Amino acid sequence: MKKIFFFILFCYFVNPIFSQEESQTAKFSTLPSVDIKTLDGKNFNTKDIDNEGKPIIISLWATWCRPCIEELTAIAELYEDWVEETGVKLYAISVDDSKTASRVVPFVNGRAWEYEVLQDVNSDFKRAMNVVDIPYLCVLNEKREIVWQHTSYAPGNENEIYEVVKKISNK
Repeated sequence: MKKIFFFILFCYFVNPIFSQEESQTAKFSTLPSVDIKTLDGKNFNTKDIDNEGKPIIISLWATWCRPCIEELTAIAELYEDWVEETGVKLYAISVDDSKTASRVVPFVNGRAWEYEVLQDVNSDFKRAMNVVDIPYLCVLNEKREIVWQHTSYAPGNENEIYEVVKKISNK
């Protein structure tokens, strides 16, 4: 009888803990609101990331991160077709710190990326997203909810990203 009583008591106290964890998980399914910068130094709040109900890709990258550059370059080769077919918009958010942030504009201009490029010099957005490693990429649906995410890059990952984008753009 004591075992049953302690089991019930245990379940009573553990249940709120599990419920709390579930709500925290749901809390991070949408983008946090954080102030970052445009390439010309103007303030930009991440709540303004939008694509009129079409899919959004967010990539956190840095000029010193070789896999980041490989991923964004691979996507760049296909991006025009992706936009035409799905209406997707990619926001490439640099996490270069104050020591390397001055390299971002010439770096991006040299590659002629068609992305919306922003800067998170203090890594505020990166921290708010609980991102540890870059490259980090996530796909958002029409409600700006994160529906897919990954870190690192291997050649061919862009095909998986595109499949996710196509799937949510056809809803």
